[in-house]
Amino acid sequence: MIFRQLFEQETGTYTYLIADPETREAALVDPVVETLERDLQLLKELGLTLRYCLETHIHADHITATGKIRELTKCKGVVPVNASAECADIFLGDGEVLQVGSVEIRAIATPGHTDSHNAYLVNGDRVLTGDSLLIRGCGRTDFQSGSTTDLYHSVTQKLFTLPAATLVYPGHDYKGFTVSTIAEEKQHNPRFSAQTEDSFITLMANLNLPNPKKIMEAVPANQRCGKTPVKSL
Repeated sequence: MIFRQLFEQETGTYTYLIADPETREAALVDPVVETLERDLQLLKELGLTLRYCLETHIHADHITATGKIRELTKCKGVVPVNASAECADIFLGDGEVLQVGSVEIRAIATPGHTDSHNAYLVNGDRVLTGDSLLIRGCGRTDFQSGSTTDLYHSVTQKLFTLPAATLVYPGHDYKGFTVSTIAEEKQHNPRFSAQTEDSFITLMANLNLPNPKKIMEAVPANQRCGKTPVKSL
């Protein structure tokens, strides 16, 4: 399998490239509009044909590149079931699988950060967790119909039941981490290792974080697969 972790500096966002080295079919997960040219160039250099652009959720901190990439490559846009993105081609539910050549991408419904959110288990040995489980942290739950209870259950009852050696690749990082494992996060993630469900709810309710800088433009744009609404004169 071809697997690349790509980074967008301003918003600390990871994009993932997944491909089958035999068929040269590929998928991008959580592409960012500012790094559109980089990602297209990499696909060209590696001789890959893009089949899918997957979103873990409707993002509030950056605008997706899926719409523009779909126009250029004719790939299909994939979002979680119930995501507010009528422009998507595929709505992927819990346990459903996309095949990229011989590579299996299995959706794991992990709501909480937002009300529709998927993690993606790739070939059974690595999980792209989006904004649900971060390295030594987790996504916030205070907007976009987030639920602290749902997030706690998504992480502890779904992600933490994966094999201990499963590699964890998050949707964001702000501290210089790139990869972890399920075993590491169960042991060392302070949002979960030292918390009960009740204490987790209290902790999350008192984060007092500012809204993402791009939330007012990003959410409506991403509901249109990255197309910015036309401004009235």
